[in-house]
Amino acid sequence: MSRETLEWLSNNTLIGFTNKRGHAWHHRAGDDNWYPDAIPVQDVHKRLFSWVAEERTLYVPSGPGEPGALNGLFAVPGRKAIVRSDTGAVLGIFKDGYQPHQYGEWLLDNVATILDDSLMIGSAGLLKGGAVAWVSVEMPDTVETREGVRFRPFLMACTSFDGSIATTYKEVVTNVVCDNTMTAALGEKSSTVKVRHSAKSLTRIQSVRDALGIVHKISDDFQAEVARLTAVKVDDATWERIVADIVPMPDDPAKEKRAATMATTKRDAIMRLWRHDERVAPWAGTAFGAWQAFNTHAQHEGIVRGMSRQERNMLSAVNGTIETSDADTVRRILALTA
Repeated sequence: MSRETLEWLSNNTLIGFTNKRGHAWHHRAGDDNWYPDAIPVQDVHKRLFSWVAEERTLYVPSGPGEPGALNGLFAVPGRKAIVRSDTGAVLGIFKDGYQPHQYGEWLLDNVATILDDSLMIGSAGLLKGGAVAWVSVEMPDTVETREGVRFRPFLMACTSFDGSIATTYKEVVTNVVCDNTMTAALGEKSSTVKVRHSAKSLTRIQSVRDALGIVHKISDDFQAEVARLTAVKVDDATWERIVADIVPMPDDPAKEKRAATMATTKRDAIMRLWRHDERVAPWAGTAFGAWQAFNTHAQHEGIVRGMSRQERNMLSAVNGTIETSDADTVRRILALTA
């Protein structure tokens, strides 16, 4: 990972409750972006969200002798740029109907309506140069299920200025033993609220605030998922079928040698996690252990391109990739154990 990436993460992410989860993975001696307990709301405002997204007119250069240009530029009709007020960096280009959701209002002020002695800010940060942001609201204590799974439930509030995600409030958990982000509930009961960046979005603020009450039931949802999935037994033969289904070999391995090698390597790694890794092996023989194996491989050992693994994992949690992958993996596991 480059020094610039480490510098960015140290300056643009805040990690709380390190006395319960340990230091952030990118922690360096001298960093001051970690907190032993909850992160004060004012620190998030001051350190991350002190700027706003501004709308600017978009211009293109005029050709030689073209009439109507102003200082050699034409305004682009129906389009606008969204820029950072502090640096002028362009975060996205949109149609006129786009309504930026300011981080301070949508990720802090809305979330602050549910903060009390049992709910506190556990993490916050900026990604992609400030084009994406999140804030998590957590309970201070780690929860342990009857099956021995230790986790931290939280509500993630996230949004973007580059069009990559709508403003979203959703249930998530951190599995403490493997430091994985996992879906809190895989069934229809999972609560997610999304608000599009449009002129009408401001009328939905109250409904968003009402929906934020879901944070208190995230723990119950995840414990129910763990109980449901640990009750489903997976013997050796079934496990091999699951791996073969989720990590298929190419139709003609002799002709597709690279694909065959990658599939074999991935299968071997997942088998190792299942049998020997302390993050997975305690639950081997169950559908939960199978889910844990694939989730752990994806976040800690899978191939990452174009960014650091840590930034990829955070973006996957924010943009919903983890939820989609988790739901598909569990669906396929349960189909093969039915």
